[in-house]
Amino acid sequence: MHAVSRSVALAAFSLFAFLSSARAQQMSSLERERALDILKVVASDVKKHYYDPKMHGVDFDAKIAEARKQIETANSFNMSMSHIAAALDSLDDTHTFFLPPQHAYKHSYGFQYQMVGNHCYVTQVRPKSDGESKGLKPGDEILALNGFGMTRSGVWKMQYVFSALRPQSGLHLKIQDPTGAQRELDVTAKMQTEKRVIDLTGSDGGGDIWDVIRGEENVDHLNRARYAEYGDLTVLKVPEFAFTSTEVESMLARARKHQNLIIDLRGNPGGAVETLKYLVGGMFDHEIKIADRIGRKETKPEVARPMHNPFLGKLVVLVDSRSASCAELFARIMQLENRGQVMGDVTAGAVMEARHYDEKVGTDTVVLYGTSITEYDLIMKDGKSLEHAGVVPDRFLVPNGYAISTNRDPVLAIAAQSLGVKVTPEEAGKAFPFEWLPQ
Repeated sequence: MHAVSRSVALAAFSLFAFLSSARAQQMSSLERERALDILKVVASDVKKHYYDPKMHGVDFDAKIAEARKQIETANSFNMSMSHIAAALDSLDDTHTFFLPPQHAYKHSYGFQYQMVGNHCYVTQVRPKSDGESKGLKPGDEILALNGFGMTRSGVWKMQYVFSALRPQSGLHLKIQDPTGAQRELDVTAKMQTEKRVIDLTGSDGGGDIWDVIRGEENVDHLNRARYAEYGDLTVLKVPEFAFTSTEVESMLARARKHQNLIIDLRGNPGGAVETLKYLVGGMFDHEIKIADRIGRKETKPEVARPMHNPFLGKLVVLVDSRSASCAELFARIMQLENRGQVMGDVTAGAVMEARHYDEKVGTDTVVLYGTSITEYDLIMKDGKSLEHAGVVPDRFLVPNGYAISTNRDPVLAIAAQSLGVKVTPEEAGKAFPFEWLPQ
């Protein structure tokens, strides 16, 4: 559990299935040396901090040695970073992965997609994007992306490779619209060059530092808690677990105005364990065990203590395939404690506790990178882990392509009706309008 969580468990096929079409480029000796230095540090961090010193039986030293040989003959720095990512991928751990150096440009494909049940749908298309100009619409099902079929085990890998590790200039889609008509199209990414050197001292007149501040404010705005009220029902949208105890108390004070509460964790990637404790504690009048934290040297319970004035009314929790980490733990605790119903899609199955290790290489020009490393496995009250399993909802509810294309939310509507509150899918679809980060 941490602020940046994987949204889908890694499994199925090799990371390099997505990397085999790399364009050959000349790699300088300095870049190769830096790549080897990064590999050495990443390997050391994992071996020192990973919760299982036996590495799940994986010969990690052999994987690192293989990556070293590949870097020595790699055609580009980016390809070298891919070899490092693949070495960590061999552990098949959703919270242990490579955080590559930031690219010198902003990159956006202009649309978002996710698994809904066993189908992958376009969920949002940015206005005035290349995708919109070519007729790509929410509700279109993606049958293949750059030639790869869409599976629950593969979608996160595609997003990680094509957006973070090896951004592409465009993507080739095979899609099917809600009427069943199929076609193929190429969507060009929007690329905006970033400054290679950012001045945070203010000597440039403060331009760079204010850009950074505005960027953080935009992210904070998107990650705020949001509310909708229908009769005797509060719907609380929690986009991530990044709130203080005071903020959680404020959320629940608003929820206590009504007898019914829906906590919408769809799309929530997880976050801070402290926020999880606060929100769990706000649902009970007694102490609740979250899980046993099993680390390299110790095992100890993670416990949530009750808030002074918790919400004790009727509760429904909404989840989907992008609900991960702390979001999954919260939903499963509500099931195990018979506190409320969980509705929606099967969750991501990405539930470990990890820490980010920030590193750098270079002197005159510094390259920043990092690693997320699992430090604790989490075993719940029933003796099971959610890793690679996820939460199976009490009531499986997912929208179809038509509902997505018309901005209807039948899942929220049915959840409200289960609490005796009438909300139409059209009304529910207007509760939390999607917001894009400014470009």
